[in-house]
Amino acid sequence: MFAGEYTTLIAKPQKHPHHEKLASVRGGGSNPFQSLEKSAVLQEARVFNETPLNPRKCTHILTKILYLINQGEHLGTTEATEAFFAMTKLFQSNDPTLRRMCYLTIKEMANIAEDVIIVTSSLTKDMTGKDDNYRGPAVRALCKITDSTMLQAIERYMKQAIVDKVPSVSSSALISSLHLLKMSFDVVKRWVNEAQEAASSDNIMVQYHALGLLYHIRKNDRLAVNKMLSKFTRQGLKSPFAYCIMIRIASKLLEEEDGSRDSPLFDFIESCLRNKHEMVIYEAASAIVNLPNCTAKELAPAVSVLQLFCSSPKAALRYAAVRTLNKVAMKHPSAVTACNLDLENLVTDSNRSIATLAITTLLKTGSESSIDRLMKQISSFMSEISDEFKVVVVQAISALCQKYPRKHSIMMNFLFSMLREEGGFEYKRAIVDCIISIIEENPESRETGLAHLCEFIEDCEFTVLATRILHLLGREGPRTNSPSKYIRFIYNRVVLENEEVRAAAVSALAKFGAQNEDMLPSISVLLKRCMMDDDNEVRDRATFYLSVLEQKQKALGAAYILNGLTVSIPGLERALHQYTLEPLETPFDLKTVPLATTPLAEQRTEITPAATIKLPDKVPATRQDIFQEQLAAIPEFRNLGRLFKSSDPVALTESETEYVVRCTKHTFPNCIVFQFDCTNTLSDQILENVTVQMEPSEGYDVLAYVPARSLSYNQPGICYTLVSLPEEDPTAVAGTFSCTMKFLVKDCDPNTGETDEDGYEDEYVLEDVEVTVVDHIQKVLKPNFGAAWDEVGDEFEKEETFTLAAVRTLEEAVTNIVKFLGLQPCERSDKVPENKNSHTLYLAGVFRGGHDILVRARLALTDNVTMLVTARSTAEVPVDVIMSSVG
Repeated sequence: MFAGEYTTLIAKPQKHPHHEKLASVRGGGSNPFQSLEKSAVLQEARVFNETPLNPRKCTHILTKILYLINQGEHLGTTEATEAFFAMTKLFQSNDPTLRRMCYLTIKEMANIAEDVIIVTSSLTKDMTGKDDNYRGPAVRALCKITDSTMLQAIERYMKQAIVDKVPSVSSSALISSLHLLKMSFDVVKRWVNEAQEAASSDNIMVQYHALGLLYHIRKNDRLAVNKMLSKFTRQGLKSPFAYCIMIRIASKLLEEEDGSRDSPLFDFIESCLRNKHEMVIYEAASAIVNLPNCTAKELAPAVSVLQLFCSSPKAALRYAAVRTLNKVAMKHPSAVTACNLDLENLVTDSNRSIATLAITTLLKTGSESSIDRLMKQISSFMSEISDEFKVVVVQAISALCQKYPRKHSIMMNFLFSMLREEGGFEYKRAIVDCIISIIEENPESRETGLAHLCEFIEDCEFTVLATRILHLLGREGPRTNSPSKYIRFIYNRVVLENEEVRAAAVSALAKFGAQNEDMLPSISVLLKRCMMDDDNEVRDRATFYLSVLEQKQKALGAAYILNGLTVSIPGLERALHQYTLEPLETPFDLKTVPLATTPLAEQRTEITPAATIKLPDKVPATRQDIFQEQLAAIPEFRNLGRLFKSSDPVALTESETEYVVRCTKHTFPNCIVFQFDCTNTLSDQILENVTVQMEPSEGYDVLAYVPARSLSYNQPGICYTLVSLPEEDPTAVAGTFSCTMKFLVKDCDPNTGETDEDGYEDEYVLEDVEVTVVDHIQKVLKPNFGAAWDEVGDEFEKEETFTLAAVRTLEEAVTNIVKFLGLQPCERSDKVPENKNSHTLYLAGVFRGGHDILVRARLALTDNVTMLVTARSTAEVPVDVIMSSVG
C-alpha cells in the first residue's frame, strides 16, 4: 500500500553523507567529478592495497566510484568485484569518515560485485560493537548483502538491534527489516514481538518505523490490522509520523468497507483533526476528502480545518489547504463555498502557486453573478505567473463555461485577450482547446469564437494549432450565416505559411466548396492556384479536391471531402502492403480494412510541439490487430475472414471463486468466436483439456471447440468456442448462451508440483453470455451527418414510431438509445439543450460485413418519450436489424 510513500518518509531522517558531499560540490559551481573516466578511477583504487593507508585519499576515491555508479556508469562484474575486494581492506582503518564511505560502497555494489558476503564478519563486528556511529550504517549494509539463506544466521543480531536503546540503530534495523520482508517474509514475521516493543519507544522516528513494519507484516490479515489500529488508538502515539501512517491505514480499510461512516475507523480519523500537530491534522483532513462517496456533511469538519490553514503564516500549510480545497471543489463545490472569503484573500498571496490554486478553486465554487469580478481578479495577476499555472487557470475557466453557458461571451473575450499575449505552446493550446469546447457546447457562440480564432492564426507560430483551427473552420465555417468571410483568412495561410498549414488550408477550402454551391466557382479558382504550389502534398490535395468538386455530386463530396476515411490508417497500410505482396485478380476492397476503433471526436490525445515530434519506427498495433493475429494463428480460425469487432471482456464468475473466467466476443462476417480467459486459483489442482461448452439460442450452431491444454495454479489459459450466425434469419443478432466449463482434474502437491497421473472429469457452471446488436456494429463518426445521409441514399430506408414508456426525460432516452444500439452520436447530438421538449439524435456506424448504417431519431417529450426512428443503409439487413432491435 504505502510502500512508495513510506520508504520516502523513512529516507528523510537519514541523510546520505555521499549525497551531501555531492550537493556541496555542485553548490560550489564547477563539478570536479564531471570528466571522470571509469578506467582511471578503478586504477586509482589500487591505493587501497597500500600500507599504511591514507584515509583522506581513499575516501576521495570511494566518492568517485559512488559518483560513477550514481551517474549510471556500467561496472562489469569482474571490475566491480576487484574494486570491492580492494575496498574490504579499508576496514583496517579506524577513520570514521572512511568507514561510513565503505558502508555506502558496500550497499551500492551489493548487486554488481560477486562474493560480497566476504564482509559479513566485519559488518557483524561493527553492528555489535560499542561505537554507535558505526552500528546503524553497519546494520543497513549487512541487510543489503544478506540473502534468504543467510538471514537466519543474523536473526539474533537483528532482533537485538530492533529493540536497541540507541534510536539510530533501532531505526536502521526496522527499515532494513522492511526491505528484507519482500525477500524473506516468514523469517521477518518472527520479529513481530520486537517490532511491537519498538513501537512503544519514546523516539518519534523509531515509533513510526516500527508501526510501518508491523503494518506490512500484517497487511494481508484484515483482522490483525484492525486489532493493531484499535490497540494504538487506545494507547495513543507520541510520533506525528506514526499518526499519519495510522490515518492512511484506516482510510484504506474504510475504502475496502465501501466507506461505512459508522465505523470507529472514521471516528479515529475525525479525532485526528483535533491533534496538536499540523501534519496530523492535514493528513486527517486529506484522508476524509479523498474517501469515496463522502457527503458534504462528512466533509464539513475537514473543510473547516483547511479553512483555518488558509490563514496560516506558513506558506506550505496555505498551499496544502488550498490544493486540497481545490480537489473538494471538483465534486462538492457547495461544501467549499464557506471558504470563498479566505480564498479571495489568497488571490493576492505573494506565492503565485497559492494564488493560482485559490483563483481556480473560486472559479469552481463561485456563483454566476461573481464571474465578472473573478475575471477582473484573474487579469490582475495573469502576467505574473508561469505558463504552467496559466494552463491550470484556463482549464478552470473551461469547466466554468460548462457550468454557466450563458456567461460564454465574457469568458470568450477574456480568453481571446489571453490568446493575444505572449506564451508557450502548452498555454496557447489550452486556450484554443477551451475556445473550441465553448463553440461546440454553445452554438450561439460559434461566429464570435471563429472570428477570434481567425485573428489568432494570422500570427500563429505553432503549426499544430494552425492546422487544428483550419480543420475547425472547414467543419463549422460553412454552417454559419456568412461563410464567405472566412475564405480570406484561410487562403492567407496558403500564401504565407509552411507546407503543413498550406495543406490543411486547402482541405478547409474544399469543405466550403462541397457545402456551398454559390461559393463553388470562387473556391475552384483558389484551388487551381494551389495546384501551382511547390509542395507535393498541397498540389495533390488541390488536384484531388478540385476533381471531386467539378463532378458536382453530393455523394462524392460527402465521401471524399466532408467525412473522409473511417478506417484504421495502420490497418490500411498493412492491408495495402499485403495486397502488393500477393497480387489478386480482384480489385482492392476497402471493406477488408479494419475500422478506426476510436471515433475521431474522442481522440483527444496530448498534442506535442512540432519541434519535439518523433515519428515512431513502427506504428504500434491496435488491440484488434493483436486479436486478429492471435486468432489467425489457430488452424480452426484461419479461414474466417477479417475480424470485424472485439468486445470488452465480461466476467462469467466472481473474482473470489475457485475458477475465474472472462469472455471476449470476436465478431467475424459469418460467425462469432468466444474467447474464454480462464484462471485456476486452486494450488492443489491442475486442469487439463479445458473447454467451455455452450448451448446457443435458436439459429446459432457451435462449429468447434479449441481447448486450453493445461491450467496450472494462477497461470491463465485460453480456450475458444466457434459459433456460426443464423443464415435463415440474418436479423436474429441477439441471443443468450448458457456456458459450462468442462475439464479433467489432476491433483498435485502445492509444494513440489508433482501431479497424479490419473484424473477425473469435472465441470463448472458459468454465467450466461449475451450477444446483442452492439456486437455486430462498429462505431464510426460522420463529422457531417447531413452529407453522409444524402450519400447513403434512401434505397434501403425504413421509418417507424416507438414509445419509450419507462423513460421520463430526453437525456435518459438519448443515453439509453446510444448504449443499446452501439452507434456513434454525430454533430454533438447526444447533448440535449436545456428546457427543450424535442430533440433529434444522429447516429452512425458500420454493420458487420462493411455496410454503413445511419439512424435519425426524432424525440418528443410529453407524458413519456415518443421516438420517430429513420434508418438508412447500403443494404437491407442492417436496417431490419435496427428496427427489430428497437421494437
